[in-house]
This record gives sequence, C-alpha cells and structure tokens, in this order.
Amino acid sequence: MECDQIEISNDSDRLASADCPLQWSEWQLIDSILLTGGFAHSLGLEAAVQCCIISGPEDLRTYMVHVLENTGSLLFPFVYFGTMSPTIETWHELGKTLDATLTNEVSRKASTSQGSALMRVAATVCTEFPCLKTMRDTSLGSRAVAFHHASIFGIICGLIGLNSGTSERACMFITIRDIIYAATRLNLLGPLGAAMLQHQIAPVAETVEKMERPQS
Repeated sequence: MECDQIEISNDSDRLASADCPLQWSEWQLIDSILLTGGFAHSLGLEAAVQCCIISGPEDLRTYMVHVLENTGSLLFPFVYFGTMSPTIETWHELGKTLDATLTNEVSRKASTSQGSALMRVAATVCTEFPCLKTMRDTSLGSRAVAFHHASIFGIICGLIGLNSGTSERACMFITIRDIIYAATRLNLLGPLGAAMLQHQIAPVAETVEKMERPQS
C-alpha cells in the first residue's frame, strides 16, 4: 500500500523547521476547528461537578493534573508507537491493545468516536498522504479494527513529521483544551480565567510528558 512508499524518518531527524510546509498540517491537527468531536466529551469533568468533587478553580486545577497524569501513563505509549511507525499494521495492533485496556465503556466509546472522526477528517483533508484513505477504506466495517483516538493521532503525527515528544505534547494540549472548554461551558470559570489556567497548567503538562515518555 502507499504507506510502504513513504520514507519514515528517525525520531531524532524530525526537527521543527520554519520553512517546513507540513507545519500547516501540524497546527491544523491541534486546532479546535478540526471536526473530531472532542468538545462533546468533558473527560469526566461534568460528572465530577455533579458529584460535588469540583466546586471551584483550585479543585478544577487538581482535577486537570490528575487527568493529565492519567493521559500520560495510559495513552502516551500508543501515541509514541503510532508516531514512530505510522503503518496500518501498527495501527491495528495498537487499536486491539488499547481496546482491551479501556475497561470503561463510556471512555471506550468516546475514544473510538473521536478516533473515527479524526481518521475521516484526516483521510479527506490530508490528500498528500493517500495511505490514510487506504487505511480507512480497508478498515471500515471490520469489527477487528478499533478506531481509538490515541493510536490514530499518533499515526497521523508520524506521517506529518512530528517527533514523539511533540506528538505527546500535542496529545496533552488537546486534553487540556477539551477540559478547559468543558469547564467554561459549565461556568466553572470565565474565558479569561480559562486562558490563565491553561497557561499555568502548561509546566505540569511538560513535567508529565517527560516523566511518562516511553523509552525507545
């Protein structure tokens, strides 16, 4: 398939470049306008508010730290290996493993719905990578294939040239963005407070990324 014809660079060779045209795809991947349904899921925040676990900004910050730690420990390996080997074989194997790992049915459905949406958008938009459409067309309708977001996100990151560390940070950024959006929607904080919290939580996300980074 077309993926076999794409030269995959070593992780150390994937460096950000100011004149790299693929950067437009990289920015689009984490843009909130990308139609992947991420804002439909609050990552448990809404339930935590209803259970009175979160009542203010400090509780929200603590909750975000816990979510980021869980994201790093659970999903980083799938993002990492998808980035390092963006092939259909890797995707299918990672999807099976993650499907067996996610024991919560709500989380599993959220992951597959977002992953399916991301693959659909990427296959339609990123026409410079025809293997994405081939991957999707080959896998649609197969019950053996799990369209989990983390593994598909890693595959796309690898194809557009991101290194593993940047892919993991991008995954973390999306997690922060979706929680912040849900918190604003639930009136836990206003737009300016949301921007401040997002800025303040960034060092925590960086620490988690380094701590949970899979070893090559």
